[in-house]
Amino acid sequence: MGKFAKWIAGGLGWAFLGPLGGIVGFVVGSMMDTNNGQTGPAGSTTTRQPHTTTTGGYVMSLLVLVAAVMKADGKVLRSELEYVKQFFVRSFGSSSAQEAIKMLRDLLKQNIPVADVCYQIQKNMDYSSRLQLLHFLFGIAQADGQVAPSELKMIEHMAQNMGISSKDFESIKAMFIANTDAAYKILEVDANATDEEIKKAYRKMAMKYHPDKVSYLGEDFQNAAKEKFQKVNEAYESIKKERKFA
Repeated sequence: MGKFAKWIAGGLGWAFLGPLGGIVGFVVGSMMDTNNGQTGPAGSTTTRQPHTTTTGGYVMSLLVLVAAVMKADGKVLRSELEYVKQFFVRSFGSSSAQEAIKMLRDLLKQNIPVADVCYQIQKNMDYSSRLQLLHFLFGIAQADGQVAPSELKMIEHMAQNMGISSKDFESIKAMFIANTDAAYKILEVDANATDEEIKKAYRKMAMKYHPDKVSYLGEDFQNAAKEKFQKVNEAYESIKKERKFA
């Protein structure tokens, strides 16, 4: 059993309930049937606290949202699947990427009630983890070098239904879609903010996006979260250089 399968076998928690449960049920069952006779997670997850996000629940939430983003323009290209695969390879390793793509192919065949799924995520997943989901979605959407308008519209729709603030959405968006004020948007301040306001904003964002916020999901996800944290540092250094303050 590979890493992704182990994450799922470890329990889906609240993700096995509600609209997410309806979507992932047959995918998980099929996966478990092919993994050395392992039993599916349904029996074990019913004993878990419903509002505790497990790694398995997080993985399936991510894959369901990725599938919805990929279907946003009405078609799924082989090249898109390859881009997603390479994203997962970079983030979690080749064996996990293979398992993720297998699950994703099954999810792409399903009708995904995006608003309902995102609302379930909002109610059950902590805010820092939802921010990391958003960062993953932008990263995958940009895997082909640009975020298509249909993908951006879908991700914004997801962010709203996951309860992510407009400032946080614009902050993460600016990490992937460059503009003249990108560094300021990442720090969630105006370009006319004072140096002290910039420093205060940096400390706030560094705390909000620190990888330790998702440490409970395991080392792989914590390492992936470092990219977002690094973007905050780069934005701050860029502004410091521009304004010439220490």
